[in-house]
Amino acid sequence: MDALKLVALDQDDIEIVSAHLQDAVVKAVDIHWRPGENRVVVGLDRFDWEAATGPVPEFRRRRAALRFDRVLACKCKNVDAAGREDVLNLLAVAFSEQNAPGGVVTLTFTGGAALRLEVECLEVELADLGPVWATEACPTHTLNA
Repeated sequence: MDALKLVALDQDDIEIVSAHLQDAVVKAVDIHWRPGENRVVVGLDRFDWEAATGPVPEFRRRRAALRFDRVLACKCKNVDAAGREDVLNLLAVAFSEQNAPGGVVTLTFTGGAALRLEVECLEVELADLGPVWATEACPTHTLNA
């Protein structure tokens, strides 16, 4: 598969971005809030779900960047700024419209960690950066009964 590059400008778009980012791993040090630019940039290692579900399944990760523009505020929950090497497992990216076209983007991680971005409008880009490597396993999730 070629390098992925997606832009999200509405609810449908962000759901596609979220699907591609499920089970991405992020180090706290790779989350950058740039208030002077109204931007949040996240470096991450995304699991390549398209390769994993293809005719000949391959388990691999790709280095990628996730950029949010027009960000008015950035808040975090259960993310330790001192734990710069802490690894977070991304579960989903969701957008809740409030005062259209603005709203709140929430990045939900395992362990109750989250980023909450108040945005003027939804303007997101996900881009693969190049490095790709094999991984031994496909992420799995247990369902609560």
